[in-house]
Amino acid sequence: MKKIGYWLIAIVITLVLSIYQRMTGPTNPKRVTVELNEKNYKLKLPRSGVQEDEIVILKGIPSNTNAQIHYHRYPTSDEYTTIDFSWKDDKCQATLPVQPVGGKLQYYITVEGKDYPVDEPLIIRFRNDVPASILIPHILFMFAAMLFAVYTFLLVITRKKYSHWLKITVGTLFVGGFILGPLVQHVAFGPWWTGFPFGTDLTDNKTLLSFLFFVAAIATLKWKYNKWVVGLAVLFMIAIFTIPHSSYGSEYNYSTQQLNTEDLTS
Repeated sequence: MKKIGYWLIAIVITLVLSIYQRMTGPTNPKRVTVELNEKNYKLKLPRSGVQEDEIVILKGIPSNTNAQIHYHRYPTSDEYTTIDFSWKDDKCQATLPVQPVGGKLQYYITVEGKDYPVDEPLIIRFRNDVPASILIPHILFMFAAMLFAVYTFLLVITRKKYSHWLKITVGTLFVGGFILGPLVQHVAFGPWWTGFPFGTDLTDNKTLLSFLFFVAAIATLKWKYNKWVVGLAVLFMIAIFTIPHSSYGSEYNYSTQQLNTEDLTS
């Protein structure tokens, strides 16, 4: 019965972390609320696109609404290009032009003279489409690694045997982060690895650091203080999972016309 309780706790923690990471990630659609005639319209503005023009849809907006979209290549000093939203297939929509792999556009919309988002323009990054047959296993393995890590931690703090689940955690993290992860990166942007020592991609680097902590936990398995190493590895993994996914990722340099994986700020 206790083990069922441990699994339930581990599942809840993993789900909370996954939802948090999804909501805070720089590629997750931006939720914007537009007020028209004392009525609120909740919109989702894209921040990730594949290798085709990205259609921005103002869902539910009245047909007589005056709206524009403004965009320019990022990061450049280009002037903003402005186009009007139009109605097509009963949807109010405008199109952002496709960019090279890793290319970005900065944009915002204007609805009845008011700009959205109100704080700062959005950034959308373009990539190659990643097949579900690659992406889904990667996601499942990464969150399985988190699930097994949390379960291992619960066994540690309750003084139960944990070496078996520690090994499963390391194996799952290796497959998800160093086999499927680079495959996803390669299909989406081209490079296999953009973390240390080749680049500054936080997703790759945080996976590498977490894996090294767990390798240390495996290496010191027979040490009497190993449980502290395991606990530190799990807590570190939880901490880095709070870092938004895809931060400091690959970016197309419009000056050199090459994909850049270093010294990125967005």
